[in-house]
Amino acid sequence: MPAARPFAEVRRILLERALERRNPFFSADPAVVEATLNQLQSVDPQLWVETWAARAEPHQARAAAAERAEDGPTAMREYLAAYEFWRLARYPAPNSTPKKEAYRASQQMYLKAAYWFDPPLQRVFIPFSPKSDAEGQFIVADLRVPKQTPPPHPVVVHWGGIDSFKEERRAEPYLVRGLASLAMDMPGVGDAPLDGSPDAERLWDAVFDWIAAQEELDPQGVAIHGGSTGGYWAAKLAHTHRDRIRAAVDHGGPAHFAFQRNWIDRAQTGEYPFELAETLAAAFGLRSYEDWVRTAPGLSLLDQGVLDRPSAPLLLVNGVLDSIFPVQDMYVLLEHGDPKVARLFADEAHMGGAQAMPTIVEWLAEQLSSER
Repeated sequence: MPAARPFAEVRRILLERALERRNPFFSADPAVVEATLNQLQSVDPQLWVETWAARAEPHQARAAAAERAEDGPTAMREYLAAYEFWRLARYPAPNSTPKKEAYRASQQMYLKAAYWFDPPLQRVFIPFSPKSDAEGQFIVADLRVPKQTPPPHPVVVHWGGIDSFKEERRAEPYLVRGLASLAMDMPGVGDAPLDGSPDAERLWDAVFDWIAAQEELDPQGVAIHGGSTGGYWAAKLAHTHRDRIRAAVDHGGPAHFAFQRNWIDRAQTGEYPFELAETLAAAFGLRSYEDWVRTAPGLSLLDQGVLDRPSAPLLLVNGVLDSIFPVQDMYVLLEHGDPKVARLFADEAHMGGAQAMPTIVEWLAEQLSSER
């Protein structure tokens, strides 16, 4: 097992991401991020949470004052700022008691801010049939529908990866194109009712059934978009649930090579700021690096025989320089089964950089167009 990443390196990577406005940073002042990181000497969960939570407190106070004064725009802005710091407190994953508490605090800030979203956010609870007592009974998702077009709306169901949950999924790029947005958590993270596993794609059966029962949504106009590790589930669903969806986007996900021991070892010192294997393991109900190395090969979509099955239209997007999941996983998808569409950005790392989302939204809007 590779040695743990030194905290000085963690600090450097996170500061670089803050300057570039990359995950997990949206709008936090890089100078504030740097000052906060300089207060820390390790990733000890309790100190990590306390230090970032202290940055959230003044924003919470200003948001509450604005709320009392009925100043909605200021309240929303300040609650979102508080949310970002609470999100950093639980980052990368709520895999300890302090970080679990930070995650719930971040959700409170997000939902307070969402009171002023336009169009509004509806937090929905989709019934889920668990296979065991360890699984939950509901899928928690955030629905927003466009105002400028009449129902039923085509809908993009989208989710992130091991450290980016439904609260971080942006609906606006879809809404402006007349598409509804249903943001959820992939298996094993956030509020998902089950851990990742070789058959966890069954989570989406309930989602697609729920969409079909909503008068304001078009069950014949459903697309999916999974980001980072969540791209794995999008690629799999494109094959296993192709009759339920119009199109799918795998945005930087793993498929085969990312699950092999040699890549797992290499990726531990790549662009991901924390221990990647351990964070991936947590999303699959596991605890350690060794657990992940032992279990990951069984997740290969190639070895499962998924990739040679018929597929819904599938767009593959990533950066060629990705050091979290190898670009070769995009190639193996292209080499098997039905033809796919790909946009690989030559000089970009994981997720493909700033042009990736406009590319994805444009393609999805075309796939969901009523003229097709």
